[in-house]
Amino acid sequence: MGRLRVRPPVVSLELTRAEKVLELLHDVEVPLSAVRDVEVVDDAVAAPRGWRVGLGLPGLRKIGIWRGTGRKTVVSVRRGQPAVRVRLEGQRWDELLVGADDAGAVAAAIVAAR
Repeated sequence: MGRLRVRPPVVSLELTRAEKVLELLHDVEVPLSAVRDVEVVDDAVAAPRGWRVGLGLPGLRKIGIWRGTGRKTVVSVRRGQPAVRVRLEGQRWDELLVGADDAGAVAAAIVAAR
């Protein structure tokens, strides 16, 4: 499972080897100055909208890039686990949506580091 880490001056998404293969992505690193908004999403599997490039197991797991109207979201979530949604500005990705057992603490750490 991917993991969000705050390492000022950046927020990084560290993906597992399997996620890198399935998503065709590498780890993502964005400056804290690009973070526009952070929120906890309780039903993370239902949150991604648009069409996907990656793996989607309905109701179980979503890994990949979801594209909607003018929006690209990197997604790594699973059923029963909350996620952190990080909205970005001026970056390759518009959002990161990453599952975390301690989503509230991760979101608070990102907000505090901004």
